[in-house]
Amino acid sequence: MKSLSRTFDKLVSRTLDRHVRLAITGLSRAGKTAFITSLVNQLLHSGTHDALPLFAPSREGRLVGARREQQVDLSMPSFAYDEAMGALNSQPPRWPEPTRDVSEIRLALRYRVKGSAMSMLQETAMLYIDIVDYPGEWLLDLPMLNLDFASWSKLQCEKLTGCRAEAAKVWLAAMESVDLNATADDGEIARISELYTDYLHRCKDECGLHYVQPGRFVLPGELAGAPVVQFFPVTGDMPEKPAEGSYYARLKQRYDYYCQHVVKKFYREYFSSFDRQIVLVDALQPLNQGMEVFGDMRQALSELIESFHYGRNSLLKRLFSPRIDKLLFAATKADHITPDQHANLVAMLNQLIYGARQKVTFDGIAIECISIASIEATEAGYVAHDGKQVPALRGTNLDGQALTVYPGDVPAKLPDAEYWQKQGFDFQAFRPKAVSMDDPLPHIRMDKALQFLLGDKLK
Repeated sequence: MKSLSRTFDKLVSRTLDRHVRLAITGLSRAGKTAFITSLVNQLLHSGTHDALPLFAPSREGRLVGARREQQVDLSMPSFAYDEAMGALNSQPPRWPEPTRDVSEIRLALRYRVKGSAMSMLQETAMLYIDIVDYPGEWLLDLPMLNLDFASWSKLQCEKLTGCRAEAAKVWLAAMESVDLNATADDGEIARISELYTDYLHRCKDECGLHYVQPGRFVLPGELAGAPVVQFFPVTGDMPEKPAEGSYYARLKQRYDYYCQHVVKKFYREYFSSFDRQIVLVDALQPLNQGMEVFGDMRQALSELIESFHYGRNSLLKRLFSPRIDKLLFAATKADHITPDQHANLVAMLNQLIYGARQKVTFDGIAIECISIASIEATEAGYVAHDGKQVPALRGTNLDGQALTVYPGDVPAKLPDAEYWQKQGFDFQAFRPKAVSMDDPLPHIRMDKALQFLLGDKLK
């Protein structure tokens, strides 16, 4: 009888235990590493601190606690949580290193069951959360799956305006000596490809642009030096019937291989298995850098969302092709503007993703937009100015200088030409606050994000 009872208890436990796989998505510099670090940190402290009032299981006292578990895929590097916390707890505190490769972390949450007939048989259950991190640059390669080499080349050349045109001068000069019909020289292809990669780095680092393709060129990971990351778009007229072994044929071959064996593989191995997705958007830095950078971010975000595979979730579909059934858009770095501007930030985010929202909502996917600060770096308050109390932020910038500032107004809609002429927004980058290792990281609305992404899984 005892053996039968233990078997029954195990069966009930398996019935109640759940699993969710989270996709943390965002362009470079959107704050993915900070978000994952904070999410893990908040949950690990959930059993001893009341820092998540908007997260129903925590507010109701049903969240017993969380612990880190060994990840399922042992061939994938583990997310560097300890290193990230080490950076945040250093003196002075600094931001964790940004993502440079794919990594994963698994959490187990124990919670008290609510409103279920099974709760009469077992008081608690487990929710296992798998979180995958990956460079934002790699995401921008997904639209390449819908383009052949000629179309992709034409698109890249059409983008050569403004700051891009200046950054591309050396690469374009090298291209002038290339006869696309001539027999390819792999050494010359490698040389010009390096110049094209330098151009992409300049777009990202000097111009502040997000849309760089191929993304693996700037963060190649294990592919560094491989021929698959040695090609470039061609300019001018393209051969109608390129000879075998010609420059054009060789570049096209590598482009096709890259799409099939790098981009598609990345999509199949990771995105096809996610249940829930959060898309992190840093609209403040582009807003500060001007119309060209903001427009580039908007286009990159739009094409990125188009690449994801959404659809209504069901048990039958999940057996064969998992689908995302909840999608959260979060405007990050909300602590870098005063609280009175948070509503405007969310309104602007809603306009940024308006087209995608219509499509996703039609497919029956739950969607929400919020503003967050994964790790709060400033204190909000008021200062006297011209006899009035005005909102302001206080913090320490990256150079260690204490600042009290009002960054300016965030537009409640997409900026028009008049806004860019005035350009009154002054974004400041702050270092993280010093915090005790025994306390959860300070945040803004991480509990609201957790409630949307996980709340229904913890009932």
